[in-house]
Amino acid sequence: MQYIVIEGNIGAGKSTLVNMLAADTGARVVLEQYADNPFLPKFYSNPDKYSFPLELSFLAERYRQLNDKIAQTDLFQTLTIADYYFVKSLIFARITLEDDEFTLYRQLFDIIWQHIPMPSLYVYLHSSVERVMSNIKARGREYEQNIDPEYLRKIQDSYLNYFKTATKFPIVVISTTEMDFVHNQADYEKMKEIILQRQFPAGVTYV
Repeated sequence: MQYIVIEGNIGAGKSTLVNMLAADTGARVVLEQYADNPFLPKFYSNPDKYSFPLELSFLAERYRQLNDKIAQTDLFQTLTIADYYFVKSLIFARITLEDDEFTLYRQLFDIIWQHIPMPSLYVYLHSSVERVMSNIKARGREYEQNIDPEYLRKIQDSYLNYFKTATKFPIVVISTTEMDFVHNQADYEKMKEIILQRQFPAGVTYV
């Protein structure tokens, strides 16, 4: 089974692109279930108080979902596309948690991490903070409207730092600041060609 991950900053268009690709390919879709997380709106209003329960809840839910949908073999699906990878938990936790909390969190993560399959291809949508801020505003989720741009920069930097050490599977970083793959068919076709038709070596490739 081919397992493709589409990631990016908040508001980068991950879920939208996953759904577009799945509509063209018939792929099985795995979307992060953030909307039902009761800690998320609380975190945005009071991050110091709610960061640890938020990150633990996401860790548990991501493991449950990926274990159910990725680790289990499905003879009728040859392609699965997800809008997140499990390591996202570690990237966000490093930003939001205090050092002692992160040390405990990392211990739990390392235990669970061993049971998560690696992607065939990992795609990162690299868009400027200004662009994702505009996207966040446009989609209108109330609890996201006061996100600090500095928080988005930290997320972006954390992903890019992680890529420097990830060598076990192909990572493709696509610059999307000047692209509109939702409304511009040519941009979408370019994305689809990169993701579905090209072959990439393990490690990071920038396109």
